[in-house]
Amino acid sequence: MMEVNIKDLVVSHHFGGGVYAKEMRFPAGHVLVQHRHAYQHLSILGSGIANVQCSASAIERQFTGPCVLVIEANEHHRVEAVTDCIWYCIHATPELDATKIDETLLVPSTKEELRAVLVGK
Repeated sequence: MMEVNIKDLVVSHHFGGGVYAKEMRFPAGHVLVQHRHAYQHLSILGSGIANVQCSASAIERQFTGPCVLVIEANEHHRVEAVTDCIWYCIHATPELDATKIDETLLVPSTKEELRAVLVGK
């Protein structure tokens, strides 16, 4: 497991059996703007309450963990912590190097795309 502190965001990387789990712990009020992936994947709200919005929908939904969400292919999603949260993104990948994982999994996004998701449009 590799852990990185980015301000109030704690990120841990877990690998096993061809599956990668990115664990993010963040406080109430923090907003995560996720990247896109070329394929559908699972996200898990391990604990807490979060408002989640995907780029294909103007509808924001509130979730209480623990719960599992399916994130569709090529969807940006915005996660806003109402309470302190633990969030996991789950991916099938042969990559085992946390420093290279984003290169393997992410689809590039423009600043405009990320800005639109960040402000919830």
